[in-house]
Amino acid sequence: MDDKDFQQKLADLIEQIGQLPAGQRANLEKLAAETKDRHSRMKKTVADLQDSLDYLRLSIKYLVFDLEATRRENACLRKLLDQRAQHEHGEHEGPENSND
Repeated sequence: MDDKDFQQKLADLIEQIGQLPAGQRANLEKLAAETKDRHSRMKKTVADLQDSLDYLRLSIKYLVFDLEATRRENACLRKLLDQRAQHEHGEHEGPENSND
């Protein structure tokens, strides 16, 4: 049942309650009003939960993006360090070999 159907059925119920004798009507009108209020609060809660889920999904996407970027940067820096280490290792061997 969607919101429009719920509102229509609740309105029909309130109309039918209005046709009852005054003694029976008061408690049922109160219950109908409480039901309408609970439904409104439930809709707000569901909307808030949906917003929170949307924010969580977006945050996760940013975190995954950041993690992937960090991994790429890490790989690039490791490659640079390896190249530097090989270069320095090659420079140390060069002069030693020429002195022999």
